Amino acid sequence: MYKLAYIIASLITLDARIIPNKYNEERQALLDEETLTAVGGKVHLNANETIANDILMRWKMKELNASNNNPQYFNYSKHYFSYKEDLKYSKVYQIIQRMPKGAALHLHNTLLLHADVLVQFTYEDHLYACQEDGTMLFHFSETTPDMPCLTEWSLVSHLRNSSGNTTAFDAQLRNYFTMYKENGEDYKSVDINTVWKRFRKVGRAIGSLIAYRPVREKYWYETLRQFYNDNVMYIEIRSGIYSLYELNGTLHDKKYLMDLVKNVTNEFIADHPDFIGVKVIISQSRARSVDQVVEVLNMTRRLKAEMPDFIAGFDLVGQEDAGKPLKEFLPVLSEAKDEINFYLHAGETGWLGTSADENLVDAILLGSKRIGHGYALTKHPSLMTAVKKKDIALEVNVISNAVLALVQDVRNHPLASYLALGLPVVLSSDDPGAWSAKPLTDDFFVAFMGIASRHADLRLLKQLALNSIAYSSLECERKERLLSVFNARWDKFVADVISDPSLNDKHSS
Repeated sequence: MYKLAYIIASLITLDARIIPNKYNEERQALLDEETLTAVGGKVHLNANETIANDILMRWKMKELNASNNNPQYFNYSKHYFSYKEDLKYSKVYQIIQRMPKGAALHLHNTLLLHADVLVQFTYEDHLYACQEDGTMLFHFSETTPDMPCLTEWSLVSHLRNSSGNTTAFDAQLRNYFTMYKENGEDYKSVDINTVWKRFRKVGRAIGSLIAYRPVREKYWYETLRQFYNDNVMYIEIRSGIYSLYELNGTLHDKKYLMDLVKNVTNEFIADHPDFIGVKVIISQSRARSVDQVVEVLNMTRRLKAEMPDFIAGFDLVGQEDAGKPLKEFLPVLSEAKDEINFYLHAGETGWLGTSADENLVDAILLGSKRIGHGYALTKHPSLMTAVKKKDIALEVNVISNAVLALVQDVRNHPLASYLALGLPVVLSSDDPGAWSAKPLTDDFFVAFMGIASRHADLRLLKQLALNSIAYSSLECERKERLLSVFNARWDKFVADVISDPSLNDKHSS
């Protein structure tokens, strides 16, 4: 009896030694499989990239460990405005800022430039302003504008000079050009419609300022400069078609705006030969009538025929929850889809089963080349499968979704699932000027630190940049050139990270 008990005890002890080892092997195998299937999981790092990655991850772990140990200070669970000014102190942020990011593929034409530069445009001569519905409207004119406004039109120069405090006056003007409020106090517990109302007011103020042809030229060149300085080498913008004007009131035809964007872009490329260029996705508001959408679709056809290397396609834009769904425009969109590429906004909503949510279905069936936002996609497993099978890229705009009240704690952003599932994701910034963000660095940083896995490393960042090139609308030749420029700048970036003493001081990390 004693011998039997001893044998049983030995077997139990033996099992206790064997099972944990096998369990750990199976556990690690599952984790390895997840890493391999996630975005960036198949990227191979060379020797230099491995060294740079070690530096990056050392700083990432330090910053995340500090947050894990003190969750009350974890920035990304708070409003973006409350920590925006602290980003520059992060070593990870400094690394990502230097990183070549490829392309930005989801941008809206009038909301790209930092408010500080827009304020400088208000020093131009002959600028008048009036106030209406909680915003300021602007118009350049040789004489007092005869356009209707709720208040009297006044020269901005006179308003500034009579203010008694030019600095305070400019600070007030700046508030009309950005939603940014320090600490984000104005946006805590604010509903999405209220936020969008403020957003539209900012867009209206900026739109009125840059409708003047000479200012629009300066606006576009400076926008390209800011993106270029943020290591973005190619962009695609959504743009409506409307008329710019001259000081004497002359209105240009609607095609003129496209010519201006193209010509200024060519000037910028002449000054910066490693910038690849710009393409335009013509857009119309989803609040418009079917006839108005048809009008813009027809104009897109004509512009595409005249400027085939410049016009990428068509989109419907605006707040999805409050706007008309894609299915209301199905006849006209279906008729045009074989002639025009679509890059449709869809699923920019927190609701499930609404028409905005179901825009995802129509975007897929209409053959959209990419889907703008796709925020609601995780709630539709069949649609996620279709997106992956059809290789439809998701244009994710993390900070936009946070500022426009779709998500409060970005750890809950569906991008985490998209990355883990290996979906075709591209990061963009939507309207960075409207929230005074860097053109693309802030979105990359918040996605990397606040949303992606703790284990996500340089491979993820590189794959996201490569995705932006692969899913751009560029023709093969220009796509190859963009990739070549990216690879050269990537190698330099890696070398700079390795050689930078401020990043390699192990005592400081």
